[in-house]
Amino acid sequence: MNDFSTLALRREIIESATARGFERMTPVQAQTLPAILTGDDVLGQAETGSGKTAAFGFGLLNKLAVERAETQALVLCPTRELADQVGQALRQFAATIANVKLMTLCGGTPMRAQVNSLAQPPHIVVGTPGRVLAHLRRESLHTHALQTLVLDEADRMLDMGFIDDIEAIVGCLPDERQTLLFSATWPDAIREVSTRLQRNPKQITASADRQPLRITQIFHQVDDADKLVALEQVLADTQQRHKAFTQALVFCNRRDDVDRVCAHLNKRGVAALALHGDREQRERDEVLLRFANQSCAVLVATDVAARGLDIASLPLVVSVDLARDIDTHTHRIGRTGRAGEAGRAVSFCTPRERDRAERIAAAGGFRLNWSRWPETQASARAQPPMATLVVQGGRRDKLRPGDILGALTGEGGLTGDDVGKIEITTVRSYVAVARAKAVPARDRLRQAGIKKRRFRVGVLDD
Repeated sequence: MNDFSTLALRREIIESATARGFERMTPVQAQTLPAILTGDDVLGQAETGSGKTAAFGFGLLNKLAVERAETQALVLCPTRELADQVGQALRQFAATIANVKLMTLCGGTPMRAQVNSLAQPPHIVVGTPGRVLAHLRRESLHTHALQTLVLDEADRMLDMGFIDDIEAIVGCLPDERQTLLFSATWPDAIREVSTRLQRNPKQITASADRQPLRITQIFHQVDDADKLVALEQVLADTQQRHKAFTQALVFCNRRDDVDRVCAHLNKRGVAALALHGDREQRERDEVLLRFANQSCAVLVATDVAARGLDIASLPLVVSVDLARDIDTHTHRIGRTGRAGEAGRAVSFCTPRERDRAERIAAAGGFRLNWSRWPETQASARAQPPMATLVVQGGRRDKLRPGDILGALTGEGGLTGDDVGKIEITTVRSYVAVARAKAVPARDRLRQAGIKKRRFRVGVLDD
């Protein structure tokens, strides 16, 4: 049986798996966890959504000595967004183990604040290579007690040019350690890195144990000058199909095109947000949070910026610019049709790009479905049902989700149905509330406070 109880896992981790609804192991967990638990290095091929975070997370937590105030595990990720996602997952996995301290170390956060926090070493560090290396060089991060190194989405890190930073980081780590390397693909560069960083790794290829993808792929031949009109029509057609608020993820290849498309949609009454590398890290974090909160209808992004984005129900993905290769195309369309739901992936293709589209289809093993982009008299206007409040107080102020929910409901005037996701960071808290009640909710929190304390509160969508 693919049951976690059949493995030599500590009781708290099995309780965590049960609490999170993990009824049985996914293929990647069933194949990698036995090797991880016996201390072997692992070279694992697994896609996003396959359950690999739980595989390496349960493994590193299983041998964590909480009584030792030392950094014992390091997880490297290619982007801040993925690092945050992995960090949140590990915190949830560790919820049943008392006093586990975890830190994310990424750019976009002041070094001094991180240095101060590292004065009390975390048991687990999740971060991007550049920022982790910066702390190692200034000796604010100590890794003499490190037991486990994880490289998550290693192929993406190599694509982004992080190999020198990774090798420099490894040079600061103990030779006696376990190294777990997970990658969606195994190009020669990954195998070469594995040879240098790992010792006789168990090589495991696992596919995600999930329902078959129900994605309808559609290709429209569109001239560059017509792309914005075609995008409006595709969005309007989707709204008509669902007869309710729906969200869409739109990909562009260039940052300036992301801004251009986003500005056009907002002028046309579609609540859109832009996500790319030129934005400050806090802005990028808040854009992703607002999209996850249903506080915007359309997210327009570059591929790197959208890495790690995981929205459970997303009916539509549009590539305004055709993906450059099959891996990028696969990553894009994989954002829809998740959890067994149906999804549509629409790709625009100029006449000069037809050959590239044919190559992508051939490499992906699917047939091109060409059609005329829809023409409808309906408007693409879409205002989201939720707005996001930002409270200038967080974990540092001992705030918990229940504190904020309690302040908003009851005498606060909102019902439980009016409140959506609540996310608390070190210094800020974000809460999704029904858009029509956002301003009264803001005013209520400003006047009555939370836990008898006053905090600055604003509507993030302003």
